[in-house]
Amino acid sequence: MTLDSYTDAVADLEPADGEVESTELVVEDDVLVKAFALGPGATLEPHEHGDSTNVFHVLEGTVTVLRDDEREEIEAPGVVLNERGVEHGAENETAETVIFTASLCPLPS
Repeated sequence: MTLDSYTDAVADLEPADGEVESTELVVEDDVLVKAFALGPGATLEPHEHGDSTNVFHVLEGTVTVLRDDEREEIEAPGVVLNERGVEHGAENETAETVIFTASLCPLPS
């Protein structure tokens, strides 16, 4: 048995160009961790979590993080803090699939 659930969880994430796929890695009373795979040209639309802090962990590739009016390319490995109530999203402007996790704490209601 392994404690690492990442490899098996993302094995089935194969988004086509322009598509976003996701899977839940951890769901507990106080935290949610999801893995996102963005195909080339895909966008995770900007959104906010008023009651949760959201942290992106860029694991594979380079993702463009959108925050308010800012855009910044973050290469793996990278970590991005999205404070509560701050609009954030992500784009894949590369030719390869990118994978990152989004951790929310506390769990959104």
